[in-house]
Amino acid sequence: MTIFSKIIAGEIPCFRIAENEKFLAFLDIYPLVEGHALVIPKIEVDNFFDVPDNFLNEIFSFAKPIAKAIERSFDCNRCGIAVIGIEVPHAHMHLVPINSADDINFTRRKLKLSQEELKEVQKKILKNI
Repeated sequence: MTIFSKIIAGEIPCFRIAENEKFLAFLDIYPLVEGHALVIPKIEVDNFFDVPDNFLNEIFSFAKPIAKAIERSFDCNRCGIAVIGIEVPHAHMHLVPINSADDINFTRRKLKLSQEELKEVQKKILKNI
């Protein structure tokens, strides 16, 4: 069972942004920048391209209002999308507010935000959905 499956099951808390029967979106607790969120399918599949087609078709529709809310919440040119799939063996999509390609560089040092800071980021995004 992956850490994301434990989050889905409610065994590990998260800063939820959106959820439906197939997907969950929540803040990355070690973000590249404030507003960095993750979108995951609720099925445990490691490789993004092994996710069933109906999930792949729907994940972008699920992520779209979240990405738009991120763009309204933070000073950025757009919400970037990345699928890396190395750190957690559970398919996931990163939504990151960016102004340049360097803002979505996963070799950069990640932020260490407090629980209070993460809660404020969550509130900003939720206000704009």
